[in-house]
Amino acid sequence: MAVYSMTGFGKGEAQGESFTITTEIKTVNNRFKDFKFRMSSLFNAQELELRSKLDNDFRRGSFDVSVSYKKVDKGEVAFQIDPKKVEAFINLMKPVFAKTGSSFTVSPTEFLRSDFSFDDDGVREKEMMPLLLKSFDSAIKELKDSRAQEGDKLVSKLLEHLAIYEERLANVEKMKGEYPDMMKEKLQAKFKEKIKEIQVDESRFLQEIVYYLEKLDVDEEITRAKIHLQKLRGVLKSSGEIGRQIDFLLQELGRETNTLGSKSAHQEISSHVVEMKVQLEKIREQALNLE
Repeated sequence: MAVYSMTGFGKGEAQGESFTITTEIKTVNNRFKDFKFRMSSLFNAQELELRSKLDNDFRRGSFDVSVSYKKVDKGEVAFQIDPKKVEAFINLMKPVFAKTGSSFTVSPTEFLRSDFSFDDDGVREKEMMPLLLKSFDSAIKELKDSRAQEGDKLVSKLLEHLAIYEERLANVEKMKGEYPDMMKEKLQAKFKEKIKEIQVDESRFLQEIVYYLEKLDVDEEITRAKIHLQKLRGVLKSSGEIGRQIDFLLQELGRETNTLGSKSAHQEISSHVVEMKVQLEKIREQALNLE
C-alpha cells in the first residue's frame, strides 16, 4: 500500500456499439471527503453507486467528477433512419400541399436529421449504464496511480526538509555546552562589576547562577525532539493515511523547537532554531496534501 497525495487526476473511457462515455476525476486536498458530480440527468440513478465507489477507495480529498457521453460515428447514417417516421412525415405533409395545389417534393437528405432517426431510449438503458461503470472504474484506477506518484514525490520532499531540520538540531546539540559556560562567564563578570557598588552575598549569587544555568539546559528538549523525529521518519516510510499522524508529530516538534529558542539567547543557536522552524512549516504546508 502506497502513501497517497490528495492531489491527482484520473480519466477513463469506455466505448460501446452506439456510445462512448468518458469519466474525469480531479482531486485536491480536503480535511474530509467532498464529492461534486457534473453529468447528465440520465445517470442520476447511478450517482449513489458512484459515490460509494469513491468512498470505499479513498480516505480524504475533494473530488470533482465529470461524466460525458457521445454517440459513436458509424459512418453510414442511412441505416439509422426510422422508415416509420419518414412515412408519417410524408403522410402528414401531402394533404397540406394538396389543399394549396402545390407540388410536394422532398430531398432524401432531409431525412438525415436526428428527427428521423431511431429512438435510442432502449439502447441507452442497455448499453450506457455498463459503459458508465467501466469508464468510472478506469478513472479511479488512473486516479489512484496519480495520487500514489504525487505521494511519493511529497514524501521525498518532506524527507529533504526533515534532513535540514536534523542537521540544524545536531548543530544546536554541539553548541549546547558552550552556551552555559558563556553565560556563566558573563554573569561572573557582572558580579565582579557590581560587587564594588553594592553588598552582594557571593555564595548566594553563585547559587542563583547555578539555578539559572539549570533552567537553560536543553538536553530534555533535544532528546524529545529526536524521539519525535524518529517517529516521523517511521510514519513517512509507512503507508496508508498518514497526514494526521504527521500533523500531530509536527505539533510536538514545534513545541520542543520553540522551547529551545526561548531558552537560548545565543545568536548562532537562535539562527539554527529559526531555520528549524522554517523547515517544520514547509513540512506542515506540504503534508496538507497527504491523505
